[in-house]
Amino acid sequence: MKTKELVASGLQLPLMEAFYTIQGEGKFSGHPAYFIRLGGCDVGCIWCDVKESWEAGRWPIVPIEKIVEDALSFSSRLVVITGGEPLLYKLDPLTRLLKSKGFTIHLETSGAHPYSGQFDWVCFSPKKFKKPHSSIYEVADELKVVVYHPSDFSFAEEHAALVNKDCEGRLQPEWSKASERLPELIDYIKSHPTWKISLQTHKFMDIP
Repeated sequence: MKTKELVASGLQLPLMEAFYTIQGEGKFSGHPAYFIRLGGCDVGCIWCDVKESWEAGRWPIVPIEKIVEDALSFSSRLVVITGGEPLLYKLDPLTRLLKSKGFTIHLETSGAHPYSGQFDWVCFSPKKFKKPHSSIYEVADELKVVVYHPSDFSFAEEHAALVNKDCEGRLQPEWSKASERLPELIDYIKSHPTWKISLQTHKFMDIP
């Protein structure tokens, strides 16, 4: 198969970076994890802190066997697949291979494309810039909404009404607006206790 066909089938993927670190956000904050960041995103968040991930063509196309081989060289068997927007690609081959090697697999996604893959935890972080695909709502384990503007609270509630009943809701202040949004966010959660707070603790620790 040609490279384009291999990417379309999920057997090779544009890999922006892969690194071993401490998960800084959400339910599993504080856990050591190997991050696989795929290149390519068409969501276009104005406050995105990895805009260099948007253009898939900038990054090398890597066989999934190599991606998994590199992950095996680290101690943790927790993998986080992120982007970019990882659901641009068929993730079944990669997750199947990771599972066969004993990994627990998490996904971080805007949900803007059809769901694929076999995941132990799906963190769904919807964005106003591109409507989520309907397939994400029933599989989401965690709804994480970035709060950049006060209107994001109502945006969060709109999506909370659509996810499955077991999905955990988290609100996270956007990093550049944290000093403004955090007090509002704390007050909101205190009066809306179905939500929890998420902080980008890796940024406080100055790690990837």
